[in-house]
Amino acid sequence: MQSVKVPTSRDYQEYLVNSLKDPERAAGYITAILEESDPEPELLASALDDVAIALGSEGDRQWVRDFSASDKSQAVYELAAWLDSLGLMLTVNVQYSEKFMADFREAQQDIANGDVVPFERR
Repeated sequence: MQSVKVPTSRDYQEYLVNSLKDPERAAGYITAILEESDPEPELLASALDDVAIALGSEGDRQWVRDFSASDKSQAVYELAAWLDSLGLMLTVNVQYSEKFMADFREAQQDIANGDVVPFERR
């Protein structure tokens, strides 16, 4: 008989936190929680805690605990619902550093000048 390792909730939590170290994934994760049709304020607090573990510090986790102890989670969902009624959507985006954006603009200029050929996927 073959032995099969069944992932535990701890394995999943570790995988989730490691994946959320990518700011774009973290932003998408929070946005997906905000887009829930049947919002659960506890789920938002849990997602924010996952992101705080991945990208923040203990101070950020304390902020999440304080946030979830108040009615702020519900207020966020109410804001999202109100925006939805107006045809708008609440999202979370990555805030890129000034250096990242300067490097990006420089790379775009190099490509435009023909100094660098962009990588093409095959």
